Amino acid sequence: MALRRYIWLLCLLAFVFCPLWAADSVKDLQKKQKKLQQEIEQTNKMLKQTKKDETATLNKLQLTQQNIKNQKKLIHTLDNEITALDREMKVLGNTRDSLQRVLEGYKNDYARMVRQTHYARLQQSPLLFLMSSDSFQQLARRARYLQEFAHFRQEQVARIEHTQAEIDTQNNLLQANRDDKKQALSKRKREQDNLKRDERKQQTMLTQLKSKEKDLTTQLNQKQKKVAELNKKIDDMIRKQTEKASKTTLTKEQQLIAGGFEANKGRLPWPVERGMISGHYGKQQHPVYSQVTMDNKGIYIQTTAGMRARAVYKGEVTSCFMVGGTYAVIVQHGNYRSVYSNLSKLNVKQGDKVDTKQVIGTIFTDPEQDQKTELYFQIYKDRNILNPELWIAK
Repeated sequence: MALRRYIWLLCLLAFVFCPLWAADSVKDLQKKQKKLQQEIEQTNKMLKQTKKDETATLNKLQLTQQNIKNQKKLIHTLDNEITALDREMKVLGNTRDSLQRVLEGYKNDYARMVRQTHYARLQQSPLLFLMSSDSFQQLARRARYLQEFAHFRQEQVARIEHTQAEIDTQNNLLQANRDDKKQALSKRKREQDNLKRDERKQQTMLTQLKSKEKDLTTQLNQKQKKVAELNKKIDDMIRKQTEKASKTTLTKEQQLIAGGFEANKGRLPWPVERGMISGHYGKQQHPVYSQVTMDNKGIYIQTTAGMRARAVYKGEVTSCFMVGGTYAVIVQHGNYRSVYSNLSKLNVKQGDKVDTKQVIGTIFTDPEQDQKTELYFQIYKDRNILNPELWIAK
């Protein structure tokens, strides 16, 4: 009976580690929460840098929409964490109850053994038990029996103590999970309140902006004209550079750089230290007027004032030029090129060799666009424009 119970305990202790797998899942969810909370804080910081009034602007709307998106993700992550904690608590509770049953069995076995030993001692002392042996071999066997019996008693006490310690561990884990769940429920309530507030704010801004359709359309046309001019200038620059490059062969160093750039697809660092994608690559619907679409030749990354653009990979600066009052920089990486536009100040010049994450320049903060600080970022392979979102880290 005792041996069977001991085997059962070993199986149970192996099962105890199952909650640790669930705990990894909870830890992953908590990491996601932390990242989303940092993104929400970053967006709120950008909102604080907008004009200090209640006037609805396209910039404020986009930042609020990004907050709503992140808040919904955060609430979903918190819901998943609460579900994972409930599941883990159930496993921990079941394990604790099973250990409690094993412990009771050990205690009963030990009590029975003590009673039997006590009765035997009343009949005969260990010394008399040994001295009454018929031969030396029987004496040795009886001595070994007494030694093993004493050892078994010690093992039984150790099993009881170990099982009790495991039960205490399960109780501590259960309490920690209850505390984590309480915090997660509190966070979810807070984020749900924030979400409702921002959704009301978004609806108010949409109503105000739709009433300014004429002004917004004028601004949009001006921006599209400026972007078209910039895209044409970049395209002309890259066309000239690729035509010149086609007459020569890439050096071994350029080939290595191109190979490294390509091998890091999906893992390249962002061209800013912190920010959010405010304009995705390709055709995108206008955030206010659903009938209006924009065709982006790169991505827009909005960040806080004073933030600097940085190279996504090592290479050589092949062009620095100005369009519409701001600077643009082209960095060559073999037959690949990265383009950084809407800069107010440059830290590099044509011909400079740059390393990964080296500062290119300071991003322009536009006082006429609600203090918006936004980098326009593009990637080319030869003359073909690529989607930068597929190249930078998620």
